[in-house]
Amino acid sequence: MAEQTKSAQVDAQKLDPNMSLTQTEDAGLRWLSPDRPPFRLSGFPWFGQDGLYRRLPSRPKHTLPTAVDQLANSTAGGQIAFRTNSARLSIRVALAGKANMYHMPATGQCGFDIYLGTPGDQQFFGVTRYDHTQQTYEAELFHFPHAEERHVTLNFPLYQGVEEVWIGVDPDADVYEPLPYRSAKKAIVYGTSITQGGCATRPGMAYTNIISRRIPIEFVNLGFSGNGRGEPEVARTIAEIEDPALLVLDYEANAVDTDLMRRTLPEFIRIYREAHPDVPILVLSKIQYARERFEPALLQKRLEMKQIEMDTVESYRSRGDTNVHFFDGGVLLGTDSYDECTVDGVHPTDLGFLRMADTLTPVFRELLKNEL
Repeated sequence: MAEQTKSAQVDAQKLDPNMSLTQTEDAGLRWLSPDRPPFRLSGFPWFGQDGLYRRLPSRPKHTLPTAVDQLANSTAGGQIAFRTNSARLSIRVALAGKANMYHMPATGQCGFDIYLGTPGDQQFFGVTRYDHTQQTYEAELFHFPHAEERHVTLNFPLYQGVEEVWIGVDPDADVYEPLPYRSAKKAIVYGTSITQGGCATRPGMAYTNIISRRIPIEFVNLGFSGNGRGEPEVARTIAEIEDPALLVLDYEANAVDTDLMRRTLPEFIRIYREAHPDVPILVLSKIQYARERFEPALLQKRLEMKQIEMDTVESYRSRGDTNVHFFDGGVLLGTDSYDECTVDGVHPTDLGFLRMADTLTPVFRELLKNEL
């Protein structure tokens, strides 16, 4: 019998140059902070107050659940937009922690990605390539042979905090304000890990970011992984966000049982309505999980939850609040191969998020029609 040999470790970075990391050359770049004009910073409603890349206030008026308070440091949905004629663009980032997720790439958890083009015509160009064992990195985003004006949008990491970020341009380059949003108001989406963007391979593929490229207003992503549970303190804090155009409640997946949904959803809407009597509210039920075909209890729970959400919306509408709406999230992944749209049966892949965005875009457009 021939002697069997032990398999050798495969190092793709050595075997394929396209998989390897290259050193960035920042010599001569001018480094700018995006926290002041002409840059536009979006997705952080309390940045002007706290100066932090954080999705909720650092000193909230209402005591937040500990996990929600910590997850607010994840920068999901944050964006930097500007125009520049620089031929080169780089980024320096100091993260709050290292990449550590087993089912989500470091590019989605901790990376930035870049889109070029004006609102409505934005196209993905690249993503930060860095050593994911590190907590700080510098990455080149583009290096063109000629300088010309380009409209740039950068998406913040989905599942990590960002302590510092700097934008590097050619020393003689100009930086201008981006084209304005269609409206000064904001679309606010509250929910779960799926809302936050788990498990997109890069930030631009979270469904709120996809829709933001199609509907040119500011989106605020308030997905809190495992902890979107509809607490009244969270509702009161979200109600503080100024100039809302739409509130989406997408938290069913974290409501541990029907009793919690039955208690929290009517109260969440009531609290928000006190502050914003006319803003459209969309209640979005949960996506279909892959295991439902084999675990009938999961399907039954989703249908019971959906009924509670539908009944709550109908209750408000029957009392005259016709600006509360319901949409069945069970169709968001499609009816064909919906089970192929997640990484673990629960959290969407890029395909899943794209399907979600394709279905929700016309729904959002209709509810935002007064702002477009």
